[in-house]
Amino acid sequence: MRDLLAAFGAGLLFSLGLAISGMTRPDKVIGFLDVTGSWDPSLAFVMIGAIGVHFFAYRLLPRMRSPVFAERFALPTRQDIDGRLIAGAILFGMGWGIGGFCPGPAIVSVTGGLFAVLPFIAAMVVGMGLFEIWDRRNAAQ
Repeated sequence: MRDLLAAFGAGLLFSLGLAISGMTRPDKVIGFLDVTGSWDPSLAFVMIGAIGVHFFAYRLLPRMRSPVFAERFALPTRQDIDGRLIAGAILFGMGWGIGGFCPGPAIVSVTGGLFAVLPFIAAMVVGMGLFEIWDRRNAAQ
């Protein structure tokens, strides 16, 4: 039960941050991405804040024996850049630029009553499913 409450609290905090920062508004995101037009730099402050929190939190990790709600840390170990990473970043960026949403803000927007984002979420789910099928086929070969 403690794990569920921790996950719910983290999700609630994340969704509130997305809503307050404007990340759930496609016009704001597209305005930020439009660097050659009427650029809206306000989301850069959101990114700077997130990078700052990560910077200090990541430096505190080695001093902790374990996470608060888990037995051990689950940190990524890969440090290489491969074709899958590059292709995924390109697809993510294209989806973000076309739809004006990242996955998290899209889901938060639906819970806030913005049902026009449902086709974006459907396309995202289909894309994840297609990748899963493709990845399993390649792993079997």
